[in-house]
This record gives sequence, C-alpha cells and structure tokens, in this order.
Amino acid sequence: MSTSLVPQSPNPSEVQTTEPLLSVRNLETWYGPIAAIKGVSLDLYRGDIVTVLGANGAGKTTLLNTLAGVIDPFKGSVHFLGQALHGLDPDEVARRGLVLVPEGRQVFPFLTVAENLRMGAFARQQAQGMESDLERVYAWFPRLLERQRQAAGLLSGGEQQMLAIGRALMASPTVLLLDEPSLGLSPLLTREIFRIIERINSETGMSILVVEQNAAIALATAHHGYIMELGRVAAAGPCAELREKDDVKEFYLGGVSHRELVDGSKQRWKRRKTWR
Repeated sequence: MSTSLVPQSPNPSEVQTTEPLLSVRNLETWYGPIAAIKGVSLDLYRGDIVTVLGANGAGKTTLLNTLAGVIDPFKGSVHFLGQALHGLDPDEVARRGLVLVPEGRQVFPFLTVAENLRMGAFARQQAQGMESDLERVYAWFPRLLERQRQAAGLLSGGEQQMLAIGRALMASPTVLLLDEPSLGLSPLLTREIFRIIERINSETGMSILVVEQNAAIALATAHHGYIMELGRVAAAGPCAELREKDDVKEFYLGGVSHRELVDGSKQRWKRRKTWR
C-alpha cells in the first residue's frame, strides 16, 4: 500500500509492463452447493480501468468479494503484485493495497463525513500524507467538504456513494474495487461519479476494477472490459472493441450508440442473453 494518493515516479526496477498488477486465474466461489463464479480469469494492469459487466446474478459482486477476501474461493488463484492473496482475511487484503467500495455504500451512518473519511485510513501504517490525501478527496468531492460535520446517514444516495469512494481512497490503495457505483443513482449523478473515477485514474495512475450494470457508461470510461454470464466470463477485450460487438450492442446497449446512452438521450434496455 502506498503512503499517499499523490502520484509518484515509479522505480524502473519495479515496473513490469508485461505483468499484470492483479492476476486472477480459474477462480471458483460457491455458496453451499451453488457455484456463483466458475473458472473466472482476468488481468488488471497498472494504471488501467477495467470493468466487469453482466446482469443480476452473473457473479460480479461475488467476484469482487472474493478478491477482497470477504469470501474464500473454492478453487483458483488471486495474485497481486506477484503475491498470492487468496485465503487472506479482508483486513490483510486491504493493508496490501486492494480496497473495496462495497455495493450499497455501507457508510457509518452515525459518524460525520469527516469521521467516516478518517476511518478509511485506520490501516495506514504511517500518518504521512494523510492530511494532504484528505484535501485531495475533498477536491474530488466538494460536497463532502460542505457536509464534513454532517452525519453520514443524512446524506443523499449520491453523496453517500461519494463518501464510500472517498473513505476507500483514504486507505491509499494501489487498486480500487468498485461494486455498482451507479446503483440507485440518477443518470446525472451517475455521470458525475464516473467523471470523478476517470479523474482519479488520470491524476494518480490508480488502477481501478469497477463492477457495473450500466454498460454504456462503464464501457465509455474503462480501458478493458469483461462480460459475465451465469458465473463465467462470456466475452472480454478492449472497451472500444466490445462496444462494436453485435451481441454487446443488442443485449447491453439496446442497439444504439454508447454516446446516446451516456448522455441520456436514449433509454437503456436489456433482455436475458445466454452467450454461446
């Protein structure tokens, strides 16, 4: 885990341009007798935004929870910075630099905004850079600065999502895991959240893995994408290529351009698709 969100020049001896920062191979996770994810493999490279798309029940949230150590995998491996993560407790995974923003925000409702943000830094081994990171979070999310003394439970859904992301950033992660950041938000707030995600990535070089149902805005934001269906990866590739695939257009983009969907001029629709 880095000590600050401020981007630093990498050590040439540490940069592995051909090796992924996060490598997942043949991952399987079960809920009792039910296999939620089946043989999933994916890579996340330094400085990239990767999105995982799919309908409800595709296994997206289970995948993130497995990566974060919330659920133990039944089979397969997770390697981060060359070290195995599978089987570690969630707090140890977070300390190593893989930090989850869970579905549904899960802020501490009776703590203030400022207290929630400082809670995100509890695992940092050094206080160095904490105040400057707090200032950067407030710069990315000015509404949090305006409401820093307000109880988190009184914030709107969009503000709570900003707080959940800001709290994770205070842990100074190497990889940020985002689970459905647009859930329950208006199209306007969704676009604002994803603009901030892009800004965080471009200003800090932070690698981001985002699970989303809003395929249009996710594919417009990320560099690489994976589409999950029934617990498996059904398609993968650069987002620019995925946007042009007929199946993706028909079943995730409604047959219209991603620009029309991102700016809200067309209604998004989706019907069940089983990939072959």
